[in-house]
Amino acid sequence: MSPARYGIGLERLGPLPAFMAHGEEAVVPIAAPTGDMVWLVRDYELGRLVLTDKRFSRAEAVKPHVPKFNDAQPVPDSMMSMDGAEHARLRRVVTGAFTGRRMAALAPAIERMADERLDRLVEAGPPGDLVEELALPLPRAVLCSLLGVPAQDGDRFRDLVEVLFDITASTPKEKSRRRVELVDYMAGLLERKRERPEDDLLTAMIRVHDQGEMSMAELVTMGLTLLMAGYETTVGQIGLSALALLSDPDAYKELRGRPEALPSAVEEFLRLTPATPVSFTRVAVEPVPLDGVTIAAGEAVVVSLLHGNRDGKVFAEPEHLVPEGRDAVHLTFGHGVHRCLGAPLAKLQVQIVLERLLRRFPELRPAAGAPEPVVWKDGLLTRGLSRLLVEW
Repeated sequence: MSPARYGIGLERLGPLPAFMAHGEEAVVPIAAPTGDMVWLVRDYELGRLVLTDKRFSRAEAVKPHVPKFNDAQPVPDSMMSMDGAEHARLRRVVTGAFTGRRMAALAPAIERMADERLDRLVEAGPPGDLVEELALPLPRAVLCSLLGVPAQDGDRFRDLVEVLFDITASTPKEKSRRRVELVDYMAGLLERKRERPEDDLLTAMIRVHDQGEMSMAELVTMGLTLLMAGYETTVGQIGLSALALLSDPDAYKELRGRPEALPSAVEEFLRLTPATPVSFTRVAVEPVPLDGVTIAAGEAVVVSLLHGNRDGKVFAEPEHLVPEGRDAVHLTFGHGVHRCLGAPLAKLQVQIVLERLLRRFPELRPAAGAPEPVVWKDGLLTRGLSRLLVEW
């Protein structure tokens, strides 16, 4: 599969927020969706520095009077809002759930879930919606199984979670109301699990709380963090990766004949089509020089993962997919101690979905005769599709 034949330019990623197309400089000031001024870092190496340097703080970013990138900030008792030892303390609670051994144990169940969803797609006949029939229900079912959320509650949190991830489509008041609903739901679920323990991650976290290693507020927030972050982003990543794969029939055909290249190709889809285009905000705790500008103490910084992943200084022919893989590691899941804990699970789901599509549908393609076969979500912090109609 020649890189020269398979390119995924920014123009194929659907509508991008205006601030993402701001010039060519490595570090630029932008107006965030909140109206606050924040610095946008578009360079790979500088982005890695911001994501790891202790002079840029996640804990400071959630304080009331600092610039905000969006209204859907994590709460202070989330591990995503902590630095140093406090962050490490909470991360240790759940790290064991996402090891390579645990992912290998989960794979057969995820494969069965994916096959069941695709069986339904085939039974209904073309055109079928890969988002509604696969990208949405699969991560929901996986998370429900891993955490111990009753399957019948899956639809309940779908709309609630999406509102909390949007940056323009709902008001801060609406976000606050939905967050209260989610907190009440998680608190009630944890109480039921305390009374009837099961073999799942939420029950294991309850035991950690009972040993005095995390507060009740941290326990509730951790449950919601895993539920929310592992759902919306994975839904988006599955849809974006599937669309990228289907956008080049020759590439689809070649990859069908080279299944051994799929793991490396998945890394390239993740690099080229990140569901989360920008990082969580950091706030400088002291003046920091970056590429000729100085980030003053108290100023906010976000990293464009999308642009860092396409930095030509790091990735040769950056807009081309190289299924054999690349030496540099992409930024889609972040970098450093805050790198996405659920990255192995998200990656596993994307790989299983693409493997199933390639194996089961030799002629899979976007539905040519359907109106609007591809519909993009709008106004979300994460990127993704609300519709991907296909035929086979």
